Amino acid sequence: MTREMERHPDIISMREKYDVAAAKPAVQLADGLTLVAGLFLALSPWIIGFTGITSLTMNNLITGLAVAVLALGFSSAYGRTHGIAWVAPLIGLWTILAPWLIRGEADTPTTITTNVIVGAIILICGLVALGMSMTRRR
Repeated sequence: MTREMERHPDIISMREKYDVAAAKPAVQLADGLTLVAGLFLALSPWIIGFTGITSLTMNNLITGLAVAVLALGFSSAYGRTHGIAWVAPLIGLWTILAPWLIRGEADTPTTITTNVIVGAIILICGLVALGMSMTRRR
């Protein structure tokens, strides 16, 4: 955006509305849970102990860090990051399905349980962020 556009009253007003919406306790809780879930997902191969499954280890590390960065963006500048709120639920869904879709022996009971629980948390919290994005447009 150009400097003039950034100072436009409508842009400023819209960002303020998003920031007010993001200050609600339920949204802050969802952002915090998303951050913790993302960090846990990134570290889960070492915490749970499935680092021997290299493909799932790398997948969880990368997607977990991506979720954590999204959560930080949502909690610190929702007025500027609301447009990518749809990414978090998709990553949550991918996390749930990853043990079955990634090549190798990734579908062990431990990896399935971990990824399904953490993926569901990311999916639900991502839907909260997405819902906030959609309700504020009206």
